[in-house]
Amino acid sequence: MVLRFLTDGKATQWASSRGGHGCDAVRHRVGADGEPTDGVGVVGDDRQRSVGHEEDPLRATCRLFGVKEPGARRPRLQRELTAFHGVREHVVAERSVRRRKHWKVPIGWIRVARHVESHRRRPYRVAVHDISQLRIFTEPQQGATYDDLLAVAQHAEQLGFGAFFRSDHYLAMGDALEAGGLPGPSDAWTTLAGLARQTSTIRLGTLVSSATFRLPGVLAITVANVDQMSGGRVELGLGAGWYDQEHTSYGIPFPPLGERFDRLEEQLAIVSGLWSTPVGERFSFAGTHFNVTDSPALPKTVQEGGAPIMIGGAGPKRTPALAARYAAEFNVPFGGLDTFTIQRERVITACEAIDRDPTTVTFSAALVVAVGRDEAEFTRRAAAIGREPNDLRANGIAGTPAEVAATLARWHAAGAQRMYLQVLDLADLDHLDTIASVITR
Repeated sequence: MVLRFLTDGKATQWASSRGGHGCDAVRHRVGADGEPTDGVGVVGDDRQRSVGHEEDPLRATCRLFGVKEPGARRPRLQRELTAFHGVREHVVAERSVRRRKHWKVPIGWIRVARHVESHRRRPYRVAVHDISQLRIFTEPQQGATYDDLLAVAQHAEQLGFGAFFRSDHYLAMGDALEAGGLPGPSDAWTTLAGLARQTSTIRLGTLVSSATFRLPGVLAITVANVDQMSGGRVELGLGAGWYDQEHTSYGIPFPPLGERFDRLEEQLAIVSGLWSTPVGERFSFAGTHFNVTDSPALPKTVQEGGAPIMIGGAGPKRTPALAARYAAEFNVPFGGLDTFTIQRERVITACEAIDRDPTTVTFSAALVVAVGRDEAEFTRRAAAIGREPNDLRANGIAGTPAEVAATLARWHAAGAQRMYLQVLDLADLDHLDTIASVITR
């Protein structure tokens, strides 16, 4: 069986012209953008504060599809056409419209109904017919040297995986921390700079960098430098930050969640603004937490308009709104298909609210991976990362090649255009070969 994942280059193109995730601890109920979740797709901060657009969905739909908004009939249409804004209601079929002669809907609404229904129901098909839309994702804070990361990145490149991503943390978690946390943390962008010079084709990025670690101007310069060093292969995942212990362990300020989100929003505006400002022009920004005055907005990335930005998580309002405004990619980390579907629809709605084509966003997910050529090998790999086989099968991309192929197919059918495979045993390079065989056999 050959799985086929599609890609859409429009995502990078849109984000570059207009202008960030990864919950790394498998057992933490934490959104990738730093939002601690209270349930599926529910975030406490998002209930109180939102940067979303509360525009009337009927008016937004009219504008989005170029249909003249009706006047006197509008109240009834508002009631009848709620499917334009909902994801589970069906638009009335043209046949039933004709039968209800007292409900005189302009023909334009029928066309809109068909468009919206098709637009929401069918997952976007993006990508290539090989493994380029599978990305290897590592957790170096759990115990890895630069040489370990280099070996994984180079082997992944040889096998044809699309990217090598790493977490951005300064402290180990769970059992690794209790065991002493050796060899200690590494800086994400320092190691990616090294990998940029020792790889040639594989894309590189963070899943994700915390907005608390670096000032926005410094981050923009750093990522642009690494993009130049890689020849234009870098991507920036950016989140609000969530791991308070790593902040207190290394003297990094850790504001309350609401302020962290405000800082993330300003950082996204500044980083994307510095990258997209034309050479020879100046960039300024006035915010609550950061101010930029008359910046030459240099250096520039090799990638036109800036490196692609990834945002992700489970927040219902602020997260989708930020993704619609700044992200080339939206990622749902370590959640089920239901969570992914809910968040995908929220981002689509947020895009529509600001007149952005939702197909310019790449939708992805991150899950732990453990694959064995047979049951014995799978069980051994599960034990090596301290996980139960049944738990991995239920919550990850795990099992025999046939099981993994079926799991990837389900995610692809749900609209996941790209998958991040969390590889926890970096010494087992043969594991990458086994994963690749699922796609290439």
